[in-house]
Amino acid sequence: MTRKTPFAAAAAAAMLLAACAGLPGGSGGMSFFVTSSGAGNGADYGGLAGADAHCQKLAGAAGAGAKTWRAYLSTQTKDGPVNARDRIGKGPWHNAKGELIARDVDDLHGPGNRIGKQTALNEKGELVNGRGDTPNRHDILTGSRVDGTAFSYNDTDMTCGNWTRSGPEGVAMVGHHDRMGLTPDPWSTSWNSSHQSRGGCSQQALRGTGGDGLLYCFAAN
Repeated sequence: MTRKTPFAAAAAAAMLLAACAGLPGGSGGMSFFVTSSGAGNGADYGGLAGADAHCQKLAGAAGAGAKTWRAYLSTQTKDGPVNARDRIGKGPWHNAKGELIARDVDDLHGPGNRIGKQTALNEKGELVNGRGDTPNRHDILTGSRVDGTAFSYNDTDMTCGNWTRSGPEGVAMVGHHDRMGLTPDPWSTSWNSSHQSRGGCSQQALRGTGGDGLLYCFAAN
């Protein structure tokens, strides 16, 4: 009978753990999360690049940094808008527990997506506070319409200066990760386009309507 040495047993265990990390239920299989924290500077992420870097940093800390992460954010630039839906890859996307969020971009923006308080987990696999919790953190920055497209450059700024403002000027369009609002109307419970921030783009303003400057992050590869 062949007996495994302690070194061989440890190596086998390491290989098993690595394999599990690649499965949907492991951190390596995670392809969607809500950030556990914002930038700490209101809606100012230094633009899309800074927001993407924030997603990448948190994903890396959770063991999923091998993927390319993108923040679900739109912008309203004079040279042409950037649509959040066009930045996040093709899917499918799973949360930190391996639960399917959406099969593809159309599924994500259709009535059958699986985003809700129990599934829109942060990168650590934890629930994110929603309506009824203290503090409420269900306002997630998106700057987007319901279909994931950007508002026009000529429309009211819905992106806090394309994610560079943290003062009293500007507003951000937000969605509700818990799909709960003041009314049962579709706009009130929308995950990506519920209402504007109130009082500007500062951390205090975002918290005033139940937010904390959090983002949706998707693996684009």
